[in-house]
Amino acid sequence: MVTNGKDFVKEVTPRDEDFSQWYLDLVLKTEMMDYAPVRGCMAIRPYGYAIWENIQQLLDKRIKATGHKNAYFPLFIPESLLQKEADHVEGFAPEVALVTHGGDEKLTERLVVRPTSEAIICSMYARWIQSYRDLPLLINQWCNVVRWEKSTRPFLRTSEFLWQEGHTVHSTEEEAEEEALKMLGVYKEFAETELAIPVISGLKTESEKFAGALRTYTIEALMADGRALQAGTSHNLGQHFSRVFDIQFLDKDKQLKYAWQTSWGVSSRLIGAIIMVHGDDRGLKLPPRVAPVQVVVVPIITKKQRKEVLERVREFADEFSGEIRIEVDDREEYSAGWKFNEWEMKGVPLRLEVGPRDLSQGGVTAVRRDTGEKFFINEKELPKRLPALLDDIQSNLFKQALEFREKNTYSVDDYEKFKDIVQEKRGFILSPWCGDPGCEEGIKNDTKATIRCIPFAAEPSEDALCLFCGQKNSKPVYFARAY
Repeated sequence: MVTNGKDFVKEVTPRDEDFSQWYLDLVLKTEMMDYAPVRGCMAIRPYGYAIWENIQQLLDKRIKATGHKNAYFPLFIPESLLQKEADHVEGFAPEVALVTHGGDEKLTERLVVRPTSEAIICSMYARWIQSYRDLPLLINQWCNVVRWEKSTRPFLRTSEFLWQEGHTVHSTEEEAEEEALKMLGVYKEFAETELAIPVISGLKTESEKFAGALRTYTIEALMADGRALQAGTSHNLGQHFSRVFDIQFLDKDKQLKYAWQTSWGVSSRLIGAIIMVHGDDRGLKLPPRVAPVQVVVVPIITKKQRKEVLERVREFADEFSGEIRIEVDDREEYSAGWKFNEWEMKGVPLRLEVGPRDLSQGGVTAVRRDTGEKFFINEKELPKRLPALLDDIQSNLFKQALEFREKNTYSVDDYEKFKDIVQEKRGFILSPWCGDPGCEEGIKNDTKATIRCIPFAAEPSEDALCLFCGQKNSKPVYFARAY
């Protein structure tokens, strides 16, 4: 970000020229984050963190509305606890960060810095659960986790990131399955309603599921470069962890039984999704419901009417501050044009310009970030128009993203055509798969495209031939290259 007050905000790398550099330019120049001294870690700056706070507030309300309560569990996990569940250990071993010393003393047992919390939480649940009366246990936590990633990208994949993780315990398999699917539905509704990001939902394949889970469900979003992003997951853990950690309860029939569990989560990668779904060559385009600033007011100041304009602008901001996240940019060291450019790059949904001419006409000039449309609003209409405009911008961003996804979703049953689309166009590709992990792996090795999910409505068809081996009775699944 240029900060000397003389130059306009510099342009970012064009998105079509270098999508990766465009993304990095945006997160740095809009002051969402900065690189930390530790490889793969970032400092989330106030503008970026405000988006996370809004995400957290809106999602937390939904989580609590479904009966869950928040708690907090330790960052450090004894290594022996993580090693109890073999699949879990194998899944996370390459990413685990270990603590070997406490102060000057070598620890008798190494501590794992939480990559996820199943192990530590299950060890506590084994103490807390004794009877069917203790179930269901519905707990969520907001925290940070550490996964020692080899290749990192701000917000999308970092060595440390923020997330929420729900961990629930149930008396039956049916209850656990209902919980896992319910929370997936919460994530889908949240992504589409609050983030204006359309998602597809379904089941992960065995090779793509969470380590140690019985089944993993996912929501998948399509980024503007045609690559998919896993936006949230919900896992039916079955009884795997309850058997390992001895989570048993005395049921109504006086029998001692192992509990059924779920876990589910979304992370700060949702911020990256917002950037890559909605942004353009001029910067961010933030959905109003999570934007740190929903409306920015820029006074157009002249020497003669400076005081009058500033007074009216501040009165105006005070009038709406309780209903809308509104900010007045009255910095004197920057020109109005520079401010327009800066706030446009920061993705503020609506800009209001107030100058002597606007005052004389009894209103303001408004500019929409999503369409660039510029128009005059009479001051008396503002109380109704502003909320309505923000709602319309939210809806339009979703509509634009949905249209892009539909335009870049292909139905293909020919492997050569499939490979051409993956290489030249990208996007979601709905193609038949026989269910054989060997075919899944073969396609991945050939094209780098993975099965993003098996749609819930997908059914085998005798006429559907597997994309890779030609076997009949295959079912349609979504493929894509992914982050």
